[in-house]
Amino acid sequence: MNPVTAAVVLGVLGLIVGGFVAEVSVRLPRDENIVAAPSRRRCCGQRRRPWERVPVFGWLASRGRCARCQTRISRRYPLIELAASAIGVWAALWASGSGASVLMMAATAVLGWQLLLIAIVDGENFWLPDILTLPLIATGLVVAIATGWDVVLSHLIGAAAGFGGLRLVGWLYQAVRKRQGLGGGDPFLFAGAGAWVGWLGLPSVLLWACAVGLSLVFVLLVVRRSVGATEKLPFGVVLAVGIWLTWLYGPLGL
Repeated sequence: MNPVTAAVVLGVLGLIVGGFVAEVSVRLPRDENIVAAPSRRRCCGQRRRPWERVPVFGWLASRGRCARCQTRISRRYPLIELAASAIGVWAALWASGSGASVLMMAATAVLGWQLLLIAIVDGENFWLPDILTLPLIATGLVVAIATGWDVVLSHLIGAAAGFGGLRLVGWLYQAVRKRQGLGGGDPFLFAGAGAWVGWLGLPSVLLWACAVGLSLVFVLLVVRRSVGATEKLPFGVVLAVGIWLTWLYGPLGL
């Protein structure tokens, strides 16, 4: 597929997926129906009209306000849609630059959209539900099988090592510090990392995650001048970044 065509297709598809991601990221923490419930404005409860559901355009056309009650609509919705579109374009450009197949291009976009949803939910709620992390493991193993049975074992070991390794770290931290340092969903997310990048990629995922985490701490220090020892950071967000970069550019040093 032509790189420009692929970028346009995945970019537009990303806008649509982004709308779904934005809605799920709100409904899931509230335990609301994700699929069957109609799309309504939260400010007034009215159903959104067809043109209001068009990604980004609906928000721009209404000037960021509800067309019924004029309540201001959060920028998070168009920003998430644009982020998902950027992930689609990134996946297309990466595939064209690396000579990857259309299948791997699509798999990369799916991975990016999954990680976006996971990062948003964890970043806003400090919560990594199984309904998001278990499908990440499953899709990683499916892609490994599609790539070739010779790599499946590496990814199975990666999933097991990712889960077991991070669960052990969490247990040791709690035993030493007498308080929980990792959420229950983090090991499952790291298992998803192993399912996608294999066991050789796990150290790189952690290195990228640590680099992003330290950058976040630095930003907090600049903005607030102090960071407490018990400050909570959404580890799932930095892990998601680490998975994405390791998948795209491979394990560091290899």
